[in-house]
Amino acid sequence: MSPLQSYQRLFALTGPLYIAVAFLGRLPLAMAQIAALLAVSGATGTYTAGGVSAGALAIANAVGAPIAGALTDRIGQRPVLLVQSIVGTIGLAALAILTSAHTIGEAWWPIPVVAAVAGFFVPQVGTMARVRWRPISKAGHAEDPRVMDAAFSYEGAADEASFVLGPALVGVVVAFFDPIAALIVAAGLLGGFGTWFALHRTVTLVGPAPAQVGVRARLITPALIILGAIQLGIGMVFGSVQTGTSVLATEAGQPGLTGLLHGLLGVGSVLAGLAVVAIPEAFGYERRLRLFTAGLFVLALPLLAVHSLLGLTFALLGLGLAVAPSMITTFTLAERITPARRLGAAMTVLAAATGTGYAVGAALAGRVADAAGYQPAFAVSVGATALALLLALVGARRLRSEIDRAAAPPGLASPAGPSDDRVTPA
Repeated sequence: MSPLQSYQRLFALTGPLYIAVAFLGRLPLAMAQIAALLAVSGATGTYTAGGVSAGALAIANAVGAPIAGALTDRIGQRPVLLVQSIVGTIGLAALAILTSAHTIGEAWWPIPVVAAVAGFFVPQVGTMARVRWRPISKAGHAEDPRVMDAAFSYEGAADEASFVLGPALVGVVVAFFDPIAALIVAAGLLGGFGTWFALHRTVTLVGPAPAQVGVRARLITPALIILGAIQLGIGMVFGSVQTGTSVLATEAGQPGLTGLLHGLLGVGSVLAGLAVVAIPEAFGYERRLRLFTAGLFVLALPLLAVHSLLGLTFALLGLGLAVAPSMITTFTLAERITPARRLGAAMTVLAAATGTGYAVGAALAGRVADAAGYQPAFAVSVGATALALLLALVGARRLRSEIDRAAAPPGLASPAGPSDDRVTPA
């Protein structure tokens, strides 16, 4: 099956409406972080406040995501996503109102608090969409390994596309209105498409997974910790690059270009992500992870030489080529080694690690940027890619072991045997 045929078969399982709804539903999270960074920085006059607020939103989302993921495993996606979409919409609107009422010189600490409340409830639509694909493929009698590879490649590319269009949409709104208006747009999209995603008919395929008597399904394993730590590093890249881009654009007198420039990070990432499905199955996932994180590190190095918006444009386009393949591989590995009835929690753990990394990267880059400008902020980005590469190299053997155990017939997987209730890849 060619890559194009894999995607055609995948999309035929749901129809185009679901694809559109699931994509638009993930835009609010991509918009909210950079909109909060720009709105709060402008209202308070300090990058620290903007970075802390955006980081608070991201880290609260990182805390809330695994809780929501575990709940979806227990009671299903629909009720959890509905509550998240409604409360998250109210939270983003409240953040916009509070920021618009702030004046420079006032204490800004209440703003990150409201940002955190909003972030806690914004749903990880992309993560929940990943969880739906295997039951969707089973229902459509299309549980083929190439179709599932296409599903994870598409979701990785869709996430990256959302982080292209999300910041780009923020940039457009800022150009015509202001960053606070971007927060309002994000709230509107969440209220509309987040709710729609929660109610879509595919949600009925991912009901609560029945517990099995005498079966213990482990969630946190050494392999998942390694994958989560790699995602933490990738999240730090997002946060620090976004902050460094904001500082450089502001110094160049073009702060409204921040969203558009940061969106360039996802352009190459989308294309590379869609191409991942063409990689032969024989090229193991742990080997892919080492290759892609090495590429991430090498392609981040040009950020240290950036001195203009033009140079930043090319650096971000290049760096994006390794982002989606790295993320797709970590999520695919997690899906391969995680017990079926803990998959929602596992996917959100990785998403939470990414959000936590964003928070750490944004806050750290904001602090050093206040002191010395954009170059130290980009140095944080390079350090984060080095962390991801180191973890991929050190953890390769453990990941290979977990994949082999998950693929082994029940009772032969490991001393843990069938108690692990592992998913066996098709």
